[in-house]
Amino acid sequence: MAEIRLRPATAEDSSAIKKLIHLVGINPMDLDWRRFILAVDASGRMLGCGQLKPHGKDVLELASIAVEPSHQHLGIARLIIERLLSQAPRPIYLTCRSPLGPFYEKWGFRAIGMDEMPTYFRRLMRIVAAMPAFLTGGETLLVMKLM
Repeated sequence: MAEIRLRPATAEDSSAIKKLIHLVGINPMDLDWRRFILAVDASGRMLGCGQLKPHGKDVLELASIAVEPSHQHLGIARLIIERLLSQAPRPIYLTCRSPLGPFYEKWGFRAIGMDEMPTYFRRLMRIVAAMPAFLTGGETLLVMKLM
């Protein structure tokens, strides 16, 4: 893999973050550049991003993990996730499509039921259940937790 560097996002990165999030088709809500780290190549071009998103007091979500399609499967998401997790207090939550569950289990995340979910994630699950077009091919939405 070519030289990849992680750095905090700046205000100038905001539109590139939003563009990448839309390109890969993940949740475009709450994209505050101040919470993001970026993976950039030697020329400074953004290849991926991720954030730690707060949901009220003591609830933090690993979110917006996105990598340019031409650079996926090269370990960039892993670098972003590991950096963000190194900075995050526990517990930390995430949401993902069910096929991605095993990917996040590598870091110790485990799927949780509604009874373990903070309010934000219970609301999200109700919205997704009411609008099944968000998921395809028998996929479900997972809420996962890392202690």
